[in-house]
Amino acid sequence: NSVSNNVNAQTIELIILSVPQESRKAWLNAERKSWEPWLAAKPGFLGRDLLWSKDKEEGLLLIRWASREEWKNIPQAEVDRVQELFEISARDGTGQSSGNPFPLRFEAEFISQ
Repeated sequence: NSVSNNVNAQTIELIILSVPQESRKAWLNAERKSWEPWLAAKPGFLGRDLLWSKDKEEGLLLIRWASREEWKNIPQAEVDRVQELFEISARDGTGQSSGNPFPLRFEAEFISQ
């Protein structure tokens, strides 16, 4: 498969966040208020799964896109605005006064084979 063929392949965005047990509900609430409605309106968005590991205190997000091209065509400024909404909601839910209560630990993309 050439790279040009993979541009149109279904793509999975994998994100791992630090999510302490005591803040799990605040994380889910912040996701519902920010990313969930925004993603639902995006062309090429197929769905997502939110998973949580009690042992590692991590949230794992699997976000499915019809193609890498549709995902990567979203302007970064738009993504930044939604991230800001997420962080505001997360701070409200956790009582943290600044920063992101759920920092990124890992991110990667996978292409359907």
